[in-house]
Order: sequence, then structure tokens, then C-alpha cells
Amino acid sequence: MEAIVLGSGVIGTTTAYFLAKRGVRVTVIDRQSGPALETSFANAGQISPGYTTPWAAPGIPLKALKWLFDRHAPLIVRPDGSLFQLAWMLAMWRECAPERYTLNKSRMMRLAEYSRQTLKSLREAEDLAYEGRTLGTTQLFRSASQVLAAKRDIAVLDRFGVPYTLLARDDIAAAEPALARVGHKLAGALHLPDDETGDCHLFTRALAERAERLGVRFRYNTPIDGIETGGQRVTAVRVGDERLTADRYVTCLGSFSRLMLKTLGLNLPVYPVKGYSITLPIKDAEAAPRSTVLDESYKVAITRFDQRIRVGGMAELSGYNQRLDARRLATLSHVVRDLFPDATDRFETEFWTGMRPMTPDSTPIVGPTSLRNLFTNTGHGTLGWTMACGSGKLVADLMTDHAPDISPDGLALDRYARERPPRRLHVWGNAN
Repeated sequence: MEAIVLGSGVIGTTTAYFLAKRGVRVTVIDRQSGPALETSFANAGQISPGYTTPWAAPGIPLKALKWLFDRHAPLIVRPDGSLFQLAWMLAMWRECAPERYTLNKSRMMRLAEYSRQTLKSLREAEDLAYEGRTLGTTQLFRSASQVLAAKRDIAVLDRFGVPYTLLARDDIAAAEPALARVGHKLAGALHLPDDETGDCHLFTRALAERAERLGVRFRYNTPIDGIETGGQRVTAVRVGDERLTADRYVTCLGSFSRLMLKTLGLNLPVYPVKGYSITLPIKDAEAAPRSTVLDESYKVAITRFDQRIRVGGMAELSGYNQRLDARRLATLSHVVRDLFPDATDRFETEFWTGMRPMTPDSTPIVGPTSLRNLFTNTGHGTLGWTMACGSGKLVADLMTDHAPDISPDGLALDRYARERPPRRLHVWGNAN
């Protein structure tokens, strides 16, 4: 069997690797000069199945109204002039209903926990250097209402057997000693000991090298000009003057998957949610985080690499706009200075932005399409690094007709045709 993978980010590369492990002859096509040079390049760095939570949640509509007047708001909406932006926001609003939130979180947790197990097995099989750490995630709460919301939310963690500890204010320093200096600003925390960290770009580069050893052919600097179809099948991918053919195809183009597949009559509800990150050298290791710290108020992650700190977050709905906004830099800098004031030299900052492929329900679109030999692996939003290995192996199994290790139910594109939105939306809930 031959397969063509469109995209060489962390999703495309893990997909190619697992296809090759199934004995498939794989070609990966990417417009960039190497793997993981777009959204996978400088993300927040956390591998956090325990923190797998839909953006669409009860109380978010009310929060969004408050954020309009907050200069450090985690969500920014700028009209991009498209009807799709409005339709996507309405669909996300509908997913904030409590019953939808519970369903979406359970689907996401299923894939995220599987991805955790798959990454562990992959690490045992391949010697991959990516500045990884296995010291967990600490989610910080600045208000009593956030602590109460966390207590309501941990039922899903119990269901999936995810270890966790709710920490009182005075116990937070046991997980992250440097936070003892700012404990008075915090109300509590949720510690997830099995979560991990690592540089996604370094991981993807290392895995691409292993995939090449398995026979995967990477064609970089190769823009995709179109996809040809016939008889409810993909017949070729056009790149310049060439027509590349295979038995199976999979789209791993992140936010650009929708634009590519729209020409085939497939409507992927994937919007480019812009995120930002800064990377700073560590000045004082004792004053820096040990692993990943998530600030619930700002929706910002602060992640420790070997000698660097990555600070990532924000969600900006402004279309395919990659302009660096100095106000977002100010927010990220504010959070890291507020929590770890002596850890870094903030005058040596690498500022970056990327487009996260987000679905209205925050669940990725992994599986077959109505075209019999075309599959998708996209829409992971802020959790591409967290879900990469699991979704890559899942779609590789589906493409090669192997029984998957987990149920793919509710993950493919057809869920949007099968499920009707709720008639009523409850917007009450934690608004802090």
C-alpha cells in the first residue's frame, strides 16, 4: 500500500511514522523547508492529557463578554470579514451547553490518554531527544470560584483513571518550589503528575529522521496546488507539473486543511485560532518552574525546557493573520514575571505566533471522509502536541484496515452531520 500525507507538522510526521510501521510506503508533502516549521514550531510545550478540556464550556459566553474589557484577556475576537468566522463562533457557542461539554471532554480525554500511552511506547522504541520532562502539570487557580469549578470538573479525570491532587495554597510549593515566593496570589492548584513537557519542534525533527529510516520520503519546499477526485475517491495530488498518486491520502494541514478540502466539497469546521509564545533563557534555575504551570486566569502555560522557558497562550480569532501583536507579548511577559519574577532575562525574548486548527467542540477530526480513500487528522486546537502520537497511530490503523486500540466513535468528520445542536443553551456557571 502507498499513502500520501499532506503536512509535516507533528501530526503529519507521527501519522507518517505509524503508517511506515504498518509497512506502508509513505510520501509526505510540505511547503516548508523541513518538519514542524509552522504551528508545531514554538507551541507552549506541554503534553497534558490531564488538562484536556474543551474551550467551549459552560460559563464561557459570559466570560467572553467580560474579556472584551480586559487588556490581558485570553480570548480576542477581530472580525475577519468572513461568514465562516460567524458560523464557527455560533457553533462553538452551542457547544458550551453542559451536556455537550461533558461529551466533548470525554472524547478528548479518550484520545489524549491513548496518546500518552502511545508516546510512552514510542519513547521506549526510539531514542528521541527533545528536552522532555515527566514532572507533571500544575494548574493554578487565583480565585475560590476557579477551585470550585475544578472540583466539579475532576469527575472526568476519575472516569479515565487520571491521577491528580487538589492542592491548597500552602501546598503548591511542593509541586513547584519557585511559586513559594508568590503563594499569596494563589487560591489553590490542581497537580497532574503524569503530564509531560518537551519541545515539539525537536521531537518532530527527531521522529522525521526515524521515519526516513523506515523508508518515508519527505518532499519539502513543495506547495500543494490541488487534489483531484473521481468516482468518490481521490485520484491524485497536484504539485507543480506533477500528479502524485497513492492508494490512501490523509490531510494533516492544520488550519489550512479546511481551505484545501473545501475545493472537494468537504466542509471542515476548522478555524485558525491564533496563539502566541515567547521563549526566554533561564537566568536562575531555582527561580524557574520545574515543569509546566498553567495559569487558569490568563489561559497561559509556562513550560520548562533544559535551559529555556516557553510561555504560550492566548486565543485570537482574526483569520489567517500572522502579524505579531505587541499587546500579546505584554500579556505573556506579564504572566511569567508575575509568577516567576527572577527566573529569566526578559530582554532576550523570542516572540512567535502560530495558527491552531480549532473545531467548535475542541475535538479533533480524525478518521475517514465521504471520499473513500481520503482521511483527515486535523483540528487539534491547542492540544496537537498532546494528542499527536495517539491520533497519528489511530488514523494509521484506520487507513490500513487494522482494528484501532481505542474507539474512533465521535472523532471523524461525520459527527457534524449526525449530531444536532441542543435547542437550549445554559450560559450560567463560573464567570471568573
